[in-house]
Amino acid sequence: MERILEIFRTYIAVEKGLSFNTVSSYISDLKDFFAFLSGKGISSPDDVSRDDILDYLSSCKDKGMESSTLARRLVSIKVFFRFLFAERLIKADVTDIMDSPKLWRLLPDMLSFQEMEKLLNAFPATLKDPLIFRNRTILETMYACGLRVSEAASLELGFLKLDDEIIRVTGKGGKERIIPMAKFTISMMKKYISEIRPKLSSDNDPSAKVFLSKTGKVLDRERIWAIVKEAAKIAGIEKNIHPHTLRHSFASHLLENGADLRIIQELLGHADIGTTQIYTHIDQNRLISAHRRFHPRA
Repeated sequence: MERILEIFRTYIAVEKGLSFNTVSSYISDLKDFFAFLSGKGISSPDDVSRDDILDYLSSCKDKGMESSTLARRLVSIKVFFRFLFAERLIKADVTDIMDSPKLWRLLPDMLSFQEMEKLLNAFPATLKDPLIFRNRTILETMYACGLRVSEAASLELGFLKLDDEIIRVTGKGGKERIIPMAKFTISMMKKYISEIRPKLSSDNDPSAKVFLSKTGKVLDRERIWAIVKEAAKIAGIEKNIHPHTLRHSFASHLLENGADLRIIQELLGHADIGTTQIYTHIDQNRLISAHRRFHPRA
């Protein structure tokens, strides 16, 4: 894609007359996007789907990017694909219906309770296969505690207070929060720590990471991302699912069951209640949808 990127650079700099800083921003955004696509084995713009772009935006959000930065990156991608389509370098512009003002609408779908059960059960809670059990433990922990993918990847042994039924999480900006753990999740984690993790590594230092690869290395965000995608595929869930889907579902399910918004804010580690209020909009949408579907006067 490097050749196409250089053609695009010339187009926006010479024909469009964009400023040096704007051109630099576009190119920088697109290089980051291309690196993400390369990690997924995509090397041609024609092979890029809308879900690939959503995956990218969600990965950026998981890394802590602000909405304004996400919006700019989407604009860069849209301008690039509009150019490719106009020049007949691609068959269709997959960004044509993607709107940037409400970026949260581009984030992963929520999962119902039933769908979440299917996702979790994609990896059986059996000790026969260490990596399958590890994967299940990761999913259980992320959903039960509303973790960001970065928080799951950086979770340390010393953060686990299983006898107290809590874990300590370090979120954005190094801000710590305490999250209660469900009994089933605690049971899974205890088995993982005592029976599975020792097969992966003998390092039991409190600062050692909890989730490891089969070679004992720390699982990075990309591998956890792949685990979530694999679970969705096994479960037959066709929604656009990412690690953040589990966090969104965690908050949404709490709200649906009557949890106070301030409590959800604290559990998620949101500095501003306004960020948490997105879930009230989602819940209202579900109520409206249910009313229209089931009420005889709707």
